[in-house]
Amino acid sequence: MSDTIEFLTFPGYLKMSSKYASMGLKEIYRSFNKTAFTEALQKLLPAIQESDLVKGGAGVRAQALDRNGKLLDDFYLKHTKNMLHVLNAPSPAATASLSIGEYIAEEVFKE
Repeated sequence: MSDTIEFLTFPGYLKMSSKYASMGLKEIYRSFNKTAFTEALQKLLPAIQESDLVKGGAGVRAQALDRNGKLLDDFYLKHTKNMLHVLNAPSPAATASLSIGEYIAEEVFKE
């Protein structure tokens, strides 16, 4: 529970959520309303019909947020004593990248 309170009161979250409140509410509405979801999809795929859709699980894409409410698009690395923390990994493809692995390894050995 304390994690939830900390998250909901984080200055970056407050700024981002107030900036995108309308968009967020629309996303929630479409998540619960199949017709609205279908209509949104038809803007990209006009031929899709509500009957084409089956209920599935939801995914969560975790992404770091700074204190100003800006999403961190790139890797965010933080050095602490004897450790390097990867605090934002923007995509599965990026986390599997050999060049990014090499970069992180070089950062570890810098300390």
